[in-house]
Amino acid sequence: MVNCLFCKIANKEIDSKIVYETENVMVFKDIDPKAPVHFLAIPKFHISSILEIEQLDKNILKELFKAIAKVAKDYNLEKGFRVVTNTGRDAGQSVDHLHFHVLGKRKFNWPPG
Repeated sequence: MVNCLFCKIANKEIDSKIVYETENVMVFKDIDPKAPVHFLAIPKFHISSILEIEQLDKNILKELFKAIAKVAKDYNLEKGFRVVTNTGRDAGQSVDHLHFHVLGKRKFNWPPG
């Protein structure tokens, strides 16, 4: 998608602090972290949200979650971390590209706010 921020990051048109990358997925540091460790995991293929998940090949989805697990281990998050995806404006989705927040190294409350 032409004006998608995360597509531009995936295509390396915009600099980001990439911590993991394959042909299909990318994990990079959030520019406005909400925890000491805060990454975003995205498929490089554009889909707007989890509501369009059927457009994403199941192997890419599996690769995306393997990337999240690898980064969590690389950053020693085994004691606990949170994976969040916001869907729609009312839920706080600010970029219309499926992405998962990976947050760790702090105590989280339940239920989230």
